Amino acid sequence: MFEKNGNKPLNYKQVAAKLNISDPESKKTIYDVLKDVTKEGLFIEKEKGKYQLHEIETFVTGKIDMANDGSAFLIPDDTFENDIYIAPRKLRTALHGDIVKLYVYASKKGKRMEGEVVEIITRAKLEFTGLVKVSQHFAFFIPDDRKMLHDIFIPLEDLNGARNGVKALARIVDWPDGAKNPVGIIKSILGKQGENDTEMNAILAEYGFPLAFPEVVEKEANAILDQISEVEIAKRRDFRKITTFTIDPFDAKDFDDAISFQKLANGNYEVGVHIADVSHYVIPETELDKEAFDRGTSVYLVDRVIPMLPERLSNGLCSLRPKEEKLCFSAVFELDAEANIQNEWFGRTVIYSDRRFAYEEVQEIIEQKAGDFVDEILILNDLAYKLRDRKFKHGAISFESTEVKFKLDEKGKPTGVYIKERKDAHKLIEDFMLLANRRVAEFIAKKGKGKNKLTFVYRAHDSPKPESLANFSQFALKFGHKISTKSDRDTARSLNKLMADIEGKKEQNVLTQLAIRSMAKAIYTTKSSSHYGLAFDFYTHFTSPIRRYPDVMSHRLLQHYLDGGANASAEHYEKLCQHASQMEKKAADAERASIKYKQAEFLQDNIGQTYLGIVSGVTEWGMYVEIEENKCEGMIRLRDISDDFYTLDEKNYCIIGQRKKKIYQLGDEVNIRVKRVDLSKRQIDFTLIS
Repeated sequence: MFEKNGNKPLNYKQVAAKLNISDPESKKTIYDVLKDVTKEGLFIEKEKGKYQLHEIETFVTGKIDMANDGSAFLIPDDTFENDIYIAPRKLRTALHGDIVKLYVYASKKGKRMEGEVVEIITRAKLEFTGLVKVSQHFAFFIPDDRKMLHDIFIPLEDLNGARNGVKALARIVDWPDGAKNPVGIIKSILGKQGENDTEMNAILAEYGFPLAFPEVVEKEANAILDQISEVEIAKRRDFRKITTFTIDPFDAKDFDDAISFQKLANGNYEVGVHIADVSHYVIPETELDKEAFDRGTSVYLVDRVIPMLPERLSNGLCSLRPKEEKLCFSAVFELDAEANIQNEWFGRTVIYSDRRFAYEEVQEIIEQKAGDFVDEILILNDLAYKLRDRKFKHGAISFESTEVKFKLDEKGKPTGVYIKERKDAHKLIEDFMLLANRRVAEFIAKKGKGKNKLTFVYRAHDSPKPESLANFSQFALKFGHKISTKSDRDTARSLNKLMADIEGKKEQNVLTQLAIRSMAKAIYTTKSSSHYGLAFDFYTHFTSPIRRYPDVMSHRLLQHYLDGGANASAEHYEKLCQHASQMEKKAADAERASIKYKQAEFLQDNIGQTYLGIVSGVTEWGMYVEIEENKCEGMIRLRDISDDFYTLDEKNYCIIGQRKKKIYQLGDEVNIRVKRVDLSKRQIDFTLIS
């Protein structure tokens, strides 16, 4: 009532009148309540006998973060506010990730703020993957999501052919007042639990990625003509006679970037970074474009790629396949022998790729100094080294974490694990892609200032919060590594020294992951902030439009401005950027879930096996350990460590035995035994061998 009346100071009689209460007994109750809530700090007595809500907002909005015991915390929209505790019975029907309105009050103990959900503003998700359990008169659906603590009631007529024990996708359609469980329907049957296809499709469905393209989208893609017309070629800069090749993983199916190279008469080099011209084929407001925007990105699971674009485009029309003419959007640089830019050009081109290289082939040419296009590759490698050196001198940070790959049999079951190496061939391509991304961003950013600043899609990366950096440097010191935090450049220099020092050491993965965690997250935005990790003032994503929608937006905006177009709407593009950032996070989570599943599947046949591992994480209920040999990660639960009662020391990333004071901290080597594997939950449990 106070909120509805603009929080004007009111006495108890005025409150009674506004609530249409007239009997003396009730008026007395209102008077007593106002006195009580003022003592609790929720109201203040503005003037004698007149009350108003305290400035601490009684209602706040934010996101629900579920705990395992059925309670939750609200993470307020205002990042300066503390999280607010919500008891299980005060959650109403709110689920993990929902955006809600919360009524806030001081707890009876007075030590913290608590809350009660009064409105669900936005549901985070209504669809869940899980197991169907059917009985004679009804069915229940048990979600895989550990944060979804309610089973879903499924009327028998809404099973849609699902039988007992199958894995399926269910959607919540109702949650009747007072009902403990929501009501749902089975949307699709995923298959038999434990089968590779079922589990991979379940991961995609869990994170909201569709399993197929709608028919209308496929139809649009198939209707695009193969032939490149002479009229279209005439509009473009022609690179078909200039040496051009692609360098990709040996099993890549889509090639969205190519490099052209020629030596100029003045002794300089012309290097063209040619990117598939997806925006030529994917037109705004078409069904193809809407689907690509909704997906936001291709998703890379352990055993498959779920493309952003239909195969006709991703592996066909847009893929820069060898011995075929292709339409590109290019960034072309004239570089001297020291890799300084003398001239640059951006625009649409037509190319002809002379050769498709795998990274391994180019690496062999670099090492052996022999093979196809050896002169071009060696000069490009030399220029890439110089670009890289300059980048690190300017304060870029080199995070080289180990990337684990699985060897899979024909059924998708993991038979082995290997570490993917990044050598000069990978870095050569990466450095020229970074150059194109940076220079495109700078080209647009410097075209206008202040109110005349052109709207563009940037890839922004804030500098880390001092507190996070201080905690990390304190931890690194325990391994004998000193991090200077005097300035951004000092921090970058000492982090790079750390990364070089720990290469190949047991603590490499732990320290790299912690360092990355202490950094801010990179996002897409129209606000042209810098990229801290790369030490670039301006940066965008321009080089992968087959698999990232923000790159398509960059291409469209760049061409629009090259054509002399008016400034685009920053508000419109900022919304598109927010969606792209969200989808990128979902894709990364899905990828991690598929790795977790394969790790669990790999260790399922090794229960009872002992390994040497490294403590990779600590929580109040257990410590995570990464096996050194195969990089699989599992948990030792604190309740299973029998020699003492252990508690978490969050600040020092360790657990401490309360009686004997034994400490286990991040980076410690421990011997473990594989105790239990739960494939459906993607969980691996270890026991500690003392």
